[in-house]
Amino acid sequence: MTSKSPKADVWQGTLALMVLKTLEALGPLHGYGVARRIEQTSDHLLAINYGTLYPQLMKLEQEGYIGGEWGVSENGRKAKFYKLTRAGRRQLARATEDWAQANAILAKFLASKETG
Repeated sequence: MTSKSPKADVWQGTLALMVLKTLEALGPLHGYGVARRIEQTSDHLLAINYGTLYPQLMKLEQEGYIGGEWGVSENGRKAKFYKLTRAGRRQLARATEDWAQANAILAKFLASKETG
């Protein structure tokens, strides 16, 4: 039996960005498909908790960033498929810019060799 490192939880505030980016890249997907794609993109380092994902999908839908439509999944089950809206594309651009700025700031701290 091999020991694998545990999967990381998704950082606070990043799940919405990952969902929007996934829908932008792949088009309409159901929740399970969104979760699998996020896990694949992270090289399976992230574990997507459905108790976190589905409320996030509902919130994004209520905010108008994604739209949901019922359909049939590839295994023949009824599933809600989500797609990015025009407002969602604008939000994705804003969130991407905000995340890049936060990442740049954090990188400065991590690179700093100063103490006290």
